[in-house]
Amino acid sequence: MEPEAKSEAKQDEAGSSADGSGGGGSKVYHERQRMQFCLLHALNNLMQEKECFTRAELDRIAGNLVLNDPNKDQWTPLSFIFKPHHNVITGNYDVNVLIAALEARKKKVVWHDHRKGASSINLDAEALVGLMINVPIRRFRGLWTGRHWVAIRSIDGIWFNLDSDLSEPKQFKDKENVIVFLDSILRQGGELMVVLQDD
Repeated sequence: MEPEAKSEAKQDEAGSSADGSGGGGSKVYHERQRMQFCLLHALNNLMQEKECFTRAELDRIAGNLVLNDPNKDQWTPLSFIFKPHHNVITGNYDVNVLIAALEARKKKVVWHDHRKGASSINLDAEALVGLMINVPIRRFRGLWTGRHWVAIRSIDGIWFNLDSDLSEPKQFKDKENVIVFLDSILRQGGELMVVLQDD
C-alpha cells in the first residue's frame, strides 16, 4: 500500500469487525475515517475497542495540555479554533495528545529513531501493544497536504494495517512484510512510535 494513496474521508465513523483470514477466525476491530479524527480512530483501532477513547476525552486531554503550556500567552484570535494540540472543528490532534491518552491507559510511547531501520524494532516483544505511525498525505490532487495517524498491530499473531482510510483492515503476509512497509514509511518522512505496556 502506498502511504499517499488515501481515499477522501467520506466514510462514517462507525467501527466494524472483520474476520482475520489467518485461519484463527479472530475478529479485528476497525474504525473508518471521519473528518480529521484519524488519531481517535487510530487509538481505538490500536486498542481494538470501540470508544476506548472518545472525542470528548481527547479534547479534554488537549485542553489540559494547553493549561500547562508555558507559551499560552502567545495565542492569536485564531487560537480559538486552531488550538496548539488540536483543531476544535475537525479534530486533527497532535502527538502530545497521543502520548497523554496512551499514558492514561498505562501504555508507554517510545519514539523510534528514524535513522535506524524498522528491523531494530522487536515485533515479538511481550510488552509490545502495537505501532502508531504518522504519515505525510496529500489530498485533493495535492492542493492540501497534512499528516495522518495509523495503527499497526498484531492480533492473534497476525499483523494488520488498521489505517482508518482503508475500507477494511489490511493483513500483512508476515513480519518481514511489516518491516518493509515501515521502512518505506520512514523513507517517505513518516514518524513511527512503538507502544508498550507500561507495568
